[in-house]
Amino acid sequence: MKIVNVLILTALMVAVAATQTPTRLEFDVVSVKPAEGLTAGKAASGGMKVDGAQIHMNRYSVRSLIQMAYDLRLFQVIGPDWLSALRFDIDAKLPAGATRAQVPEMIKSMLADRFGLTFHNDSKELSVYALVVVSGGPKLKDVSEPNEASDGTSPAESSGYGSTKGMGSSYSDGASYALGDGKFDAKKLTMVRLVRILTPCLDLPVIDKTGLTGKYDISFPLPDDEIRGMITRAFLAGGGDSSPEMLKFLDSLDNASLFDGLRANGLKLEPRKLPVPVMVIDSVLKTPTDN
Repeated sequence: MKIVNVLILTALMVAVAATQTPTRLEFDVVSVKPAEGLTAGKAASGGMKVDGAQIHMNRYSVRSLIQMAYDLRLFQVIGPDWLSALRFDIDAKLPAGATRAQVPEMIKSMLADRFGLTFHNDSKELSVYALVVVSGGPKLKDVSEPNEASDGTSPAESSGYGSTKGMGSSYSDGASYALGDGKFDAKKLTMVRLVRILTPCLDLPVIDKTGLTGKYDISFPLPDDEIRGMITRAFLAGGGDSSPEMLKFLDSLDNASLFDGLRANGLKLEPRKLPVPVMVIDSVLKTPTDN
């Protein structure tokens, strides 16, 4: 009889455990306010800063928030155009004991609660650039250090800037890049981060197919017209507007020097068509609910 009672008790405990919902991660307090809009020719800055339990996110679009929360790329989020155009300043407080690695899960909760985000997953065949290693092998300087925490995908603190003359970003894990002054110059970049930098600057998304897992210093010269074109494309990808003359200028660029610079480092951008997982937005609020 005692054995039967133990079995019954065990079964009840398993049943209760199966019905329990995992603890939902969310910010203790979060403020979402509209940020100043992008203006052509005006310098802009943004990024995420962590100050103890305080998270400060400057000039984030809803698309960028979705990307960070669900570890997606710009082109993987299918939804209304304003997802990139509207920017928000977000101040949030982490709950006691929370870590930076849990921030994406908290952003998921914020997107659901404040923006009413609902979606479904799908797959779509897209024209892309596959970043591959050339036949002679990579010619990159591997500067990886043992036990480094960031792989280029986790939410590192960042500080970015952009203007008609140049753009770039610095990350709390020691990585950085700068596009301007006649060159592309990057430190401690993973291939994951490199393709995320290149994608908004080009006419097609970039997919990492190198198989390289280290961190690398990369530098090569670029002419002013290609730099201006890359910055303009990034500006448009971020929700900015451009003139018909500028769009015509972009169509005339072939980014030959960028391709040559990557090849000098043993890399190549190869046009392909690949099936890519995407998130299709079903509903999302243009104006978030009140703080």
